[in-house]
Amino acid sequence: QVCAQLCRRPCYCPWVPPRCPRGSPLVLDGCGCCKICARRLGEPCDFLHVCDQSQGLVCDYSSASAGTGATCNFEDDEEGCEVNGRVYREGEIFQPSCKIQCQCLDGGFNCIPLCQEDVRLPTPDCPYPRRVEIPGKCCPEWICEAQDQHLLQDARAGSPLLRFPCQEWGTEWSACSATCGVGFATRVSNQNRYCRLETQRRLCMVRPCPALPAAFPAVS
Repeated sequence: QVCAQLCRRPCYCPWVPPRCPRGSPLVLDGCGCCKICARRLGEPCDFLHVCDQSQGLVCDYSSASAGTGATCNFEDDEEGCEVNGRVYREGEIFQPSCKIQCQCLDGGFNCIPLCQEDVRLPTPDCPYPRRVEIPGKCCPEWICEAQDQHLLQDARAGSPLLRFPCQEWGTEWSACSATCGVGFATRVSNQNRYCRLETQRRLCMVRPCPALPAAFPAVS
């Protein structure tokens, strides 16, 4: 009865189909009569104004009892993930920030960094590299500080205070250089008094080396 009241026969549709916003395709209305713009996620919907089924959207009447009307939403049985109050579809790629890119997978999400975590060691043309945040840029960059600033800090070696906040950074310790006995492991870190990148070493031992067999007596 409701369908009979909403759907008129024959169809009377405008000559020119509506121009839809980007991402909203032309579809037939609920009566299968005229072409309309499919409703997108979060937009109001009803029997006539259908949701974009190509995006897996259905008209959700669960909130209609609260007086807010039905809206287009994903089906309940479709997996997705919610990040910062926004729902993403299964397989959808999104960026919560400019530094990471994530993909919705199996109800959760996997992320990869977009900023390079490279290491810049001191060189003759840049003896004091430091990684800093640049205004207007997302990823931090390496800069070369003037040598006289560090000479001034070296003169005040008795004070561990720096003129800038030091954000600790370092790589993981490498594998031990010896498979048995004492060896050494290395890493690159700025965890020192002057917050400078340097190659650090420490002793390590995976296991003791087996004892050498006793020498056989010489045979005359």
